[in-house]
Amino acid sequence: MRIGILTSGGDCPGLNAVIRGAVLKGTEINGQEFVGFRDGWRGVVAGDIIDLPRLAVRGIAKEGGTIIGTSRTNPFEGDGGPERIQATLDRLGIDAIIAIGGEGTLAAAKRLTDVGLKIVGVPKTIDNDLNGTDYTFGFDTAIEIATEAMDRLRTTGDSHSRCMVAEVMGRHVGWIALHSGMAAGAHAILIPEQKTSLEQIGAWVRSAADRGRAPLVVVAEGWVPNHADDAHSERGLDAFGRPRLGGIGERLAPMIEELTGIETRATTLGHIQRGGVPTAYDRVLATRLGMASSDLAQDGAWGNMVSLRGTEIERVGFEEALTALKTVPQHRYDEAAMLFG
Repeated sequence: MRIGILTSGGDCPGLNAVIRGAVLKGTEINGQEFVGFRDGWRGVVAGDIIDLPRLAVRGIAKEGGTIIGTSRTNPFEGDGGPERIQATLDRLGIDAIIAIGGEGTLAAAKRLTDVGLKIVGVPKTIDNDLNGTDYTFGFDTAIEIATEAMDRLRTTGDSHSRCMVAEVMGRHVGWIALHSGMAAGAHAILIPEQKTSLEQIGAWVRSAADRGRAPLVVVAEGWVPNHADDAHSERGLDAFGRPRLGGIGERLAPMIEELTGIETRATTLGHIQRGGVPTAYDRVLATRLGMASSDLAQDGAWGNMVSLRGTEIERVGFEEALTALKTVPQHRYDEAAMLFG
């Protein structure tokens, strides 16, 4: 069996470990051959591939990013579509695809498998928002990076008696904000699942300041204040028609300063959360998922993705994974909120 691997959507620590795991298990155990599609779905549509023998994946598990590139190309636009993609696969002698990606990537994979293409998936997102899996690789690395950054922000906040606002990624869910904020001892955590008033934020900030602390506020990029209807976005739309988020921290900081009289500065962590080497946990998880994806293709389990349930790797249908986003439940937020102020 000749399999094409693609990495699509935002880059993520651990992508190379997935590729390595799939190639090693596939070539050594399952008798498979691998190629990589360059730049995600763009490579699938264009037939742009590179060979992925065992030698090509040597030592890449510790590297960030993806050796085959990624993009946010929509495979149904331009020269794409199921018929043309299948014709390209036939021309290249590719029997199946392993699609490594998040919600958008796997939604596209589901549409293609629904009309007969042979695709299996590996869930990828630093946001940890995919249903059907307990954790996604890249999440642990993202919160480690965010937590370290907040630790650094707290020292400068303490030195100047300032309130520090740290904006982290999280389009529709607040997992990164929740975990990194709790780890860093934040005095307020603002997530998309919870609308919070400026008055409440101000009360938390003043409470911390009254105890002699420099307040730390963590906000997810998709957080919506209770006086607004949509998340802050001024950067247009991506290839799938979704708003490009970011900048809520810079808007929030002057509001907090005006409300409390405490000098407030904002830092947007942005893409540094995606970059650099993956943590040991993410390397192991990504490798296991990659190996399991080879088995998934070997068994012809098209329309399924590999998934972490507890400590075991299982198989989950695309439909189950895409039914709804995995949001932060109320009890988890309430648990963290006990520490605010």
